[in-house]
Formats: sequence, structure tokens, C-alpha cells
Amino acid sequence: MTEKDPIQTHFSIQKIYVKDVSFESPTSPAVFSFKQWDPKIELNINNAHTRLNEQMYEAVLTVTATVKQDDKTAFLIEVQQAGIFAITGFSEQDLSYLIGSQCMNILLPYAREAVSDMTTRGGFPPLLLAPVNFDALYQKHIQDQQAKSAQGAESLTEGGNIQEDMTQEGQTQGDQIQEDQISAEEAVKH
Repeated sequence: MTEKDPIQTHFSIQKIYVKDVSFESPTSPAVFSFKQWDPKIELNINNAHTRLNEQMYEAVLTVTATVKQDDKTAFLIEVQQAGIFAITGFSEQDLSYLIGSQCMNILLPYAREAVSDMTTRGGFPPLLLAPVNFDALYQKHIQDQQAKSAQGAESLTEGGNIQEDMTQEGQTQGDQIQEDQISAEEAVKH
């Protein structure tokens, strides 16, 4: 009797690209007359994925920021940073983790650069995003899904997403996030 060959696992980046970028400064040029730059920032990070074929997945990290100065919108920015990843030989649980956490860790530096670059091109100080602990966000997502499943709710399926809404105080919708998560105060360097 021969031993069964172990399943070969493979994870690689095929392409990293900007899928969509939007920058708006609805109150310019009046917004540039501020005496002191003390913005209020609302930050939203969202991720989604699509299965392209049996081995390829597109993962998309969306970063949306609304920045207000003196209760007027200084600018809005949205960046969709995407990547195509070849992933084979992993269990469904491991596949979900790779897409929901590791792919997002790979895409975040590119999204951070795009956000910083676009805010500078818009005439504002760069918006520098703090690192995000996608492992913690993924674990929270799994725990939330398990709680919903236990209550009879449907589980998130293909194309689902993990979403965190951030405000300047660094709170998610009703829940205080852990210190290693995004804090909008830390996300902006003056």
C-alpha cells in the first residue's frame, strides 16, 4: 500500500493594481483658508473577493475617508486596491483566512500609498493610515459569523466582506476596537 501524496499548496501574487480611485474636495478653494489644520476623520475599511476560476481570486481592499475641517467636508477619498492571487490546495477555512487576512495585508501598503498621494495632490497634508491588524479583524468576523449561525442566521458566502467603520474616536459601530486596530487620530500625521 502506497502513501497518498500530500496535497501541494500554492499561494502567489499574480497582479497588484488600483481598481478605482476617487478624490473630491467639494468646498475648495474656501477650505484652504483654515487657520489650523485640525481635521475630523471618518475612515471605513472594507474588503471583498471574487473567485475568477478554480485557482485565481481577486481580492479588493477599499479605503474610504471623509475628512472634515470646521464641520465642512474638506475632502472625500476612496481607493479600491486590488490584487489577483493564485491559491490552490488549501482547505476552505485556510482559503478564507488567506483571502480575508493575508491578501489584505499585502494590499494595504499600496492602498496607504495611494491615499497619501491623492491627498497631497489635492493640496492637503498627506493622510497617512496606521497599520491594520487584519488577523484580528478576520477573527472578529469569524466569531460574529459563528454567533449568527448559532442564532440561525445565514453565513456569509462567496463575495462576502469584512467591514469596519472607523470614526475619529477609533470606535466601530458601537464597539470599542482594540488598540492594535486603526485609530483615526493615529491615521493622520500632520
